[in-house]
Amino acid sequence: MVALCGGLGLDLLLQGIARQGYRLVGPTVRNGAIGVDVIDGAQDLPQGWTDQQAPGSYRILRRDDQAYFGFSSPPGGWKRYLFPAHSVLWRSTTHGDGIEIKPASDDPGPTAFIGIRSCDLAAIEIQDRIFLSRGNPDPIYEARRENLLLIGVDCREPGPLCFCESMDCGPRADGADLRITELGPDDPATHRFVVRAQTPLGSDVLAGSGIEKIDQSARPVDMDDLAADRFPSPADDCVPGRVVNTDRLAELLVAEAESPVWDDIAERCLACGNCTMVCPTCFCSDVDDLPVIPPGGQERIRQWASCFELDHSYIHGGSIRQSIKSRYRQWLTHKFSSWWDQFGSSGCVGCGRCIASCPVGIDVTESLAAIRDG
Repeated sequence: MVALCGGLGLDLLLQGIARQGYRLVGPTVRNGAIGVDVIDGAQDLPQGWTDQQAPGSYRILRRDDQAYFGFSSPPGGWKRYLFPAHSVLWRSTTHGDGIEIKPASDDPGPTAFIGIRSCDLAAIEIQDRIFLSRGNPDPIYEARRENLLLIGVDCREPGPLCFCESMDCGPRADGADLRITELGPDDPATHRFVVRAQTPLGSDVLAGSGIEKIDQSARPVDMDDLAADRFPSPADDCVPGRVVNTDRLAELLVAEAESPVWDDIAERCLACGNCTMVCPTCFCSDVDDLPVIPPGGQERIRQWASCFELDHSYIHGGSIRQSIKSRYRQWLTHKFSSWWDQFGSSGCVGCGRCIASCPVGIDVTESLAAIRDG
């Protein structure tokens, strides 16, 4: 465990990680939002920015301090770096004596997620079960996951749409290889980052960064520090803005399949699929074969899909779920009920992205409460 002084210490740590061959991916300000993108160092992080979220609403604002991680989970999320929105599975070329098929190359190399939150760490655990633990690992996801370093950050403040505690997913970044706690951003003299190695990979990377040699202010955190509780995590006092009663929720959703609440929600829902696109655990996809230019070849591609699309449930003769009501019910019931049967957990991590991204402001926590009350 190491304590770093302010942004300079953090940047030296990130540069030390980059020198070990990792591509840095983290939150940064792009096009009026805090998104996740490739970054060069701490200077690209959204220092001094926060976000303001509400059902169907998102914007960023300046903070009163210089916190690097003083915002909720970024809207776009991290999923696309493990499960890309568009992937080429293989390419074929026609020759005079036949057709040659080659798997597409998809190897971005070692990648470090900088500042990932507890809800998204839980989402990666869920997607690991989906793509790696069912007897036939997905090669694209597997290759990217094997080269991944997770650098988590404890949540500093509750998000107004978050309900991670209800889903047992936070707010401390306990599942990361390295866990960062940001302290005292309102005072440059006390602005610190405490970095904890939580896995053997994290310990190796922290040691390999050479941070204690190149940053004279960096120092190990000893047992006296821990005993005196000199580095408490702000996440210990973090209270999410939403709550979901999960008591027998899976059984409730099955029992209330004909609840009139589904009709009320369907009158508002546009079936746009925004909620599924931003959800860190949704994994629906379509596979298509497309010709390539110049002629004589073909690509098989996989791209994200949504269960809100009418054709997504198409079976010979038509779609199973014709109405928006049936498609919304399928999505919500899968997330909080039948997901348990498939993967042994809920399919929701309480990040609240679906609430902010819904153009008509449908709040999943209100939907669940209404079904329970109804």
